[in-house]
Amino acid sequence: MVQVEDKIVSFDVFEKQFVCDLSACKGACCIDGDAGAPLTDDELDILSKIFDKVKPYMRQEGIAAIEQQGLYVVDADGDNTTTLVNNKECAFVSFDLNGIAKCSIEQAYNDDKIGFKKPISCHLFPIRVKRYRDFEAINYESLDICKPACECGHKLQVPVYLFLKEPLVRSYGIAWFEQLSEAAHLLKKN
Repeated sequence: MVQVEDKIVSFDVFEKQFVCDLSACKGACCIDGDAGAPLTDDELDILSKIFDKVKPYMRQEGIAAIEQQGLYVVDADGDNTTTLVNNKECAFVSFDLNGIAKCSIEQAYNDDKIGFKKPISCHLFPIRVKRYRDFEAINYESLDICKPACECGHKLQVPVYLFLKEPLVRSYGIAWFEQLSEAAHLLKKN
């Protein structure tokens, strides 16, 4: 583990290689799992404010799930998460013509309809952040559905932290990311 400020970063974030390959996985991370995407308290408020602008990008099944269950649900661990359709895909999932899962929130953002890209847990995936009283643990989550992304990352020689530069900067700032990059270079030398 490497400490950067009050964040403890797993070696896997530096050592594992990863680049999403949507043509291979079809966006499985938005479909598979036992709960929706974790949401911060701030994101609950944001989702309620942007929902009407995101709705045109959503499938009817997702809209119906949110109308029945609410904009978010509390999972078995007591965490706020996105609502699921039939306990499977995220309510905000839509599919393109190739059957690839897309985020309706991100589509609205890309069309300049909203200023929020998507929940940070989705943006950081496959990194998972666990908050403790005095620090945050930043870990790489290895999943079978991401095997194509690992193969692509290996081929392109892109470590997880570089692939996720944008969401890491979004979460912790550019100065923190520069410290993280420096730690990565020191680890590589050793």
